[in-house]
Amino acid sequence: MRRLRLGVAGRMLAVLVVLGVSVFPIYWMFTTALTSDADLFAPRTRLVPDLRQFDVFVDALTEGQTLTWLANSTVVAVGTTVLAIGLGIPLAYALSRFSFVGKSLVGLLLLMTQMLPEALMVVPLFSLYRRFDLLDSLGGLVLANAAFVLPIVALVLKGAIDGIPKELEESARVDGCGPFSVLTRINLPIMTPSIAAAAVIAFFHAWNEYVFAVTFIFDKGLQPASVGLAGFVGEQGTAIQTIMAVAFMFTLPAVAFYLFAQKYVVSGMTAGAVKG
Repeated sequence: MRRLRLGVAGRMLAVLVVLGVSVFPIYWMFTTALTSDADLFAPRTRLVPDLRQFDVFVDALTEGQTLTWLANSTVVAVGTTVLAIGLGIPLAYALSRFSFVGKSLVGLLLLMTQMLPEALMVVPLFSLYRRFDLLDSLGGLVLANAAFVLPIVALVLKGAIDGIPKELEESARVDGCGPFSVLTRINLPIMTPSIAAAAVIAFFHAWNEYVFAVTFIFDKGLQPASVGLAGFVGEQGTAIQTIMAVAFMFTLPAVAFYLFAQKYVVSGMTAGAVKG
């Protein structure tokens, strides 16, 4: 019994340590934003936020373009997620279930695209975007991000489809279902956890993406928050509290989306366990 209690206590301690390490950067951003200049450069570090400095959040929202940046980031991240998942599902299904010439090469090329850094793709994409008038466009940014993250989304979803027994699809076809019905009525409900995980990957990539955004967007009213946040760093001085306040607000939507998607991941895994 004592060994069991020690094991439970050890696991709880490990969970608390991991939770603390994960949450601490967000807490530190919030605390630094609510720290006065005198405390910020004092010998003793302030560990508790000073709520009297809360005006820095109000000023960041009312005097700057923070809300516009967050709205642009939301459009880009949601658009990228929807487009990548929408294209990734049929691509993954084709790679998993159909046989065609060059199938192995397509899979290899998808994997190789993940080894290329974004910086190598900026110059050819910039020339292409200028030709098709896609610069200074959130739609163009969605297209670039979706193209970059689509291979990893397709590979994640292909692994999920590979794990679905083909007997289920064959039974559905015997009942008269076509390929589209098999995909939507048989595979998609079972793939819910993998779709949620792929959506988190696509959303986080687009939410944090910087290289494409700073290269393809010139209008400050169309900049996402990742570019706008970098604009606070100046040569003459840097408003640390303002940066931390905007960074804290920049983090919250991504965390909220993760918690929202996590619910579906857990529910899908539980449903799969019950069905056996």
